[in-house]
Amino acid sequence: MEFYRFDKGVGRNIRKFDSDFVMSRIINTDKPVHIGCMHLEANGCIGYHQAVTPQLLLILKGEGWVRGETDERYIVKSGDAVFWKKDEWHETITDKGLTAIVIESEELSPASYMKSKDNI
Repeated sequence: MEFYRFDKGVGRNIRKFDSDFVMSRIINTDKPVHIGCMHLEANGCIGYHQAVTPQLLLILKGEGWVRGETDERYIVKSGDAVFWKKDEWHETITDKGLTAIVIESEELSPASYMKSKDNI
């Protein structure tokens, strides 16, 4: 058995696109699949940018809001998942703090295995 960490203490501060969060890497494979844990403090932001690949954001703790290519904001909280297609513009912001797992891969297709959220 081996133990590893993905808490904020082992992460890297990200400031690109006017962002303010810590990313702790979890996995990065030869076939492009990237998995990381994002730690946003109060008033944290993953700035408005285009998704390089399809991207799934899984909210573990806290709450905030996300938006896609329009200015309409959607509240997200623990247990919610948000999917953005490749090249889709998006942003995530929190007032109180938020921790999320992000998965990036060309092969993502959450509609084929996840239940959709009724109120969005």
